[in-house]
Amino acid sequence: MLSEDTDDHLRSLGGRLRDSRLERNESQQLFSTRLGVSVPTLRKMENGDQSVAIGTWARALWLLDRLEELDTILAPSSLFSEWEKEQAPKKRLRAGKRKRG
Repeated sequence: MLSEDTDDHLRSLGGRLRDSRLERNESQQLFSTRLGVSVPTLRKMENGDQSVAIGTWARALWLLDRLEELDTILAPSSLFSEWEKEQAPKKRLRAGKRKRG
């Protein structure tokens, strides 16, 4: 059994999948056929059911042209640290002061 917080995240993910499908004006029947699953399985995904395999989610991301987003799941923390450093404001030296080192 997953935590309530995890269930909330899965329901949110399912809602975003449904929104993405609807933005494309695709019925559940059409999208499930393209995805290679039954309509009940697609409904499970859209409701945040934890039993749907991650491979099915990967195919859904591919169909929605968002497969690269899968790479953000459990990305190495060093990538985040590098990104943080790039986003940090650059320190400016005062006029007349030199950087030592």
